[in-house]
Amino acid sequence: MTHASRTGSKALARALLAGLLPLTAFPLADARAQDNPFDQFPVIIQCKYNETYHAFYISRVSQDGIATYVASERIAGTITLDGKAKAIGGEGGGSCVGKTLTELRASGQAYDIKR
Repeated sequence: MTHASRTGSKALARALLAGLLPLTAFPLADARAQDNPFDQFPVIIQCKYNETYHAFYISRVSQDGIATYVASERIAGTITLDGKAKAIGGEGGGSCVGKTLTELRASGQAYDIKR
C-alpha cells in the first residue's frame, strides 16, 4: 500500500464522516432509547477489497445484535460487538473480514461519532 492510497482512503472516510456529523445536531435524545445499539458500533468501517478502498456505513442493527454495514457496488458485511467481521454474499472478503471491532478501531479502520 502506498502513502497516497492510504491518504486518499482516509480522506474519503473523513468526508463521509463530516457529512454525517450535522445529523448529530438534531435533538434526538428524547426519541432515542436509553440503550441505543447504534451508539455501540462505529458509523463507518474502512476496508480494502479488490485493490479498492471502501467506506462501509452502518445500515442496521438487528435485535440479536448483528450490525450490517453496506458500501457502494452492493457489497456488505456484518459484525457483532464480540464477534468478527464477515462478508455477506460472495466468497471474497477484504481487509476487515475476520477482525473484531477492537481490532478495527486499533488499526484505524473504524470511525465513531463522539457526542
